[in-house]
Amino acid sequence: MTEETGFLERLLDAAGPSGFEVRAARVWREEAEGFAQRVWSDVSGNTVAAVNPEGRPRVMMAGHIDEIGLQVTHIEDDGYLWFDGIGGWDPQVLVGQRVKVLGRDGDVPGVVGKKAIHLMDQEERQKASKIKDLWVDVGAASRDEVGKLGVRVGDPMVLDARMVRLAGDRIASRAVDNRIGAYVVLEAARLLAEAAPAAAAFAVATSQEEIGYQGGGARTSAWSLEPDVGLVVDVTFSTDVPDISKKEHGEHRVGGGPVITRGSAVHPLVFERLVEAAEAEGIPYTLQASPKATRTDADAIYLVRSGVPTGLVSVPNRYMHSPNEIVSLEDLARTARLLAAFVRRLEPDTDFSAR
Repeated sequence: MTEETGFLERLLDAAGPSGFEVRAARVWREEAEGFAQRVWSDVSGNTVAAVNPEGRPRVMMAGHIDEIGLQVTHIEDDGYLWFDGIGGWDPQVLVGQRVKVLGRDGDVPGVVGKKAIHLMDQEERQKASKIKDLWVDVGAASRDEVGKLGVRVGDPMVLDARMVRLAGDRIASRAVDNRIGAYVVLEAARLLAEAAPAAAAFAVATSQEEIGYQGGGARTSAWSLEPDVGLVVDVTFSTDVPDISKKEHGEHRVGGGPVITRGSAVHPLVFERLVEAAEAEGIPYTLQASPKATRTDADAIYLVRSGVPTGLVSVPNRYMHSPNEIVSLEDLARTARLLAAFVRRLEPDTDFSAR
């Protein structure tokens, strides 16, 4: 772990599936307390770090801190754990993975089991795995032994995989989506703490985005903060890998800079100001069309109260919702710089009313 990636690595390695974000939120909060003027959490599991909280306008910078995970649904008499997904999984990537059960008395290691290929008939071999056909083996021989390990129905699990450094400035982690969004908004707040902006900046590590079909923690935190403008940081599909249609998903590459979204939940004036800030700062960027829902926290924030003018900036991500999502450290730094530049350029009387 280096000084450059120390906080990021601690944040990515902390277990925090949707609805159980407390460990990751604690890492984020401890870092925020080093420079923010006020840091607090709410009953929905969101954590907020405020810079210049009395300023105007009020800017909410949101990145969700939860990750996809698994949850114990049943414990067999012979000690096997059945489970379901927290968030969206491709079950093929789960087969044979090591997991951590976040038990009452501490983490319990286990492995995802499946019938060995030698024991399958030809038809079974051709079928894709489904979560309902997989189980977790913690080595216990009975339900009672599982209980003695501190494991109960409802306990969450995450894949037992730590962040790794790859070639160049690439990193891989199971929790890139979207722990890096929470990281970026806090780094933007850190930059703003050194810049004395006119605006109030509220970095928010939001909860339950992966299961937030009613808006998750982004909706409740936006309601509480009453922002004049919202900025959301999430990941988007990097299309610099084989067999991805740029006609459908645009042209975005890892290391190519942040992706600024147009359409759907995005306010046109916020979009234009993000582009202006990127160009003024010399930050490379690409554009993404979002004619329907963005499927991010932006969809929750822009409709809160009488409406919040909202922007969406994304980081190109390879292998989304897999054990090893890949992003560029430089893209994270550029995205934080872009948010900070946007906020610095705001004046107390900045008007986002549609013209």
